[in-house]
Order: sequence, then C-alpha cells, then structure tokens
Amino acid sequence: MAKVLSLADAIGELVHDGDAVALEGFTHLIPVAAGQEIIRQRRRDLTLVRMTPDIVYDQLIGAGCARKLVFSWGGNPGVGSLHRFRDAVQHAWPVPLEIEEHSHAGMANRYVAGASGLPFAVLRGYTGTDLPAQTETIKPITCPFTGERLTAVPALNPDVTIVHAQRADRAGTVQMWGITGVQKEAVLAAKRSLVTVEEIVDELEPKPGAVVLPSWAVTAVAEVPSGARPSYAAGYYERDNAAYQAWDAIGRDREEFTKWLAGVRA
Repeated sequence: MAKVLSLADAIGELVHDGDAVALEGFTHLIPVAAGQEIIRQRRRDLTLVRMTPDIVYDQLIGAGCARKLVFSWGGNPGVGSLHRFRDAVQHAWPVPLEIEEHSHAGMANRYVAGASGLPFAVLRGYTGTDLPAQTETIKPITCPFTGERLTAVPALNPDVTIVHAQRADRAGTVQMWGITGVQKEAVLAAKRSLVTVEEIVDELEPKPGAVVLPSWAVTAVAEVPSGARPSYAAGYYERDNAAYQAWDAIGRDREEFTKWLAGVRA
C-alpha cells in the first residue's frame, strides 16, 4: 500500500542527490509543485528525464539541480525557448548540462521497455535521421527473422518517477483522466514513485477512460491541491497561459531568474 505523505516529506524521502528523476506529464497534469519542492530542498546532480520538458524543467536546470537531461523535445509551449536550459547548455550556467536527445517514440518505448522488465526497445523511427550519430543510446540492430535494419534504445528505469493526478484513495490507489501521456509507464518503470493529487478521497468513483494506478505500484501519494499549475488538471482547473508567457521574461534573464529562485526557496 502506498504511503500518504506531505509533499516535503515525500521529496525528502524519495529524491536523493544523483538520482535519475522523471517528472512526466504531457501538457496536462504536470507535477510543477513537486519540481519546485525539489528546488526548495536543493537537490543536486540529478539526471532529469522527460519526453517534453517545459518550464518546470527550466526552473530545475536554472536552480542547478541537474547535471543531465534525457528528453525528446524542450520548450515553453506556445511561447518559445527554455532560456535556463539554453544557458546551461551554451554557457554552463549555473552548472554544465549534458543532454541525451531522443524522439518522442523512442522515449515512450524506453519507458514501456522499463515497465515491461525488458533491457531495450526496438523501433523503426530513427531510420534516416541523424540522431543515432548524436546520441550514444541509439544503436542499430538487425531483426533475426527478416534481416531488417532497425534501431534499439535502452530501457528507462528512473530512480524516481513523479506524476500528478486528480485523485487517490486513502490506500494510495490513483485515478487520473484526460491526456495522460506516459505517466502510467513511467511509474511502472521506476524504482520508486510519487503521485501528487488534487485530493485524497474515501472512495474513487468510476470515471470513463480513467487510468488507475494500483496502490502496490505507487510508493507514496501526497495531496497537493493545484499541484499542476500553471498546467491544467481536467475537471479541476484550466491552463494558465499568462503564467507561461510571464515565464519567458523571467527565464531569459539571469537576474530576474535569481530573484524568482530566491522567492521559491524562501
């Protein structure tokens, strides 16, 4: 049964310096509050993993939490670049950042392989691209049945996966609905997992199309209302587009970002 903890206690117990940490969410249910708690607790040397890192990863990178980013696309959706990410790659500020770039399909299949207990995944999608020449974890492989030349990518098994969801019950069974991306696979692939939720309820009501994570698959649950803002949580609140736009000015200037960081850590 998953433990019910406060957000601060959950991050303190589950996220350690040097860990590979995945905070997954595809435009929706992004675990922003959890990411900012990692910043608050000054974790260092993390390998950050995510299909689509957006502003919370920009914040983590700018705060000096990360030494490496494993990803398939990065940006401030609908606005532009992640300037703290760019500054770390181009100027090693505040610390150097190593990058490992994959396609969306490659990242998704790596999580599936990790969740399935397999060492790698095989796909066609890298054929004809230059990513294999840039990324050490993309390797050619020959199909033993057809002789077709394919590509293999290693399984992803994060030390910790963190996701946000709408509800959990008191035993730690989690329910999420709407756009869910690879949250389920990322949790099942991880050694430890934390799910922040809008609310903890006595009993989960059936919801058409909902994904249910059983309590045995989750290490800890933390009740964090509005824990996905400024992204949205279907059934609870809408995306705060103004916050994404405002981040552009904060993120592109080191002095403005440093002021923002001081406020988060206060």
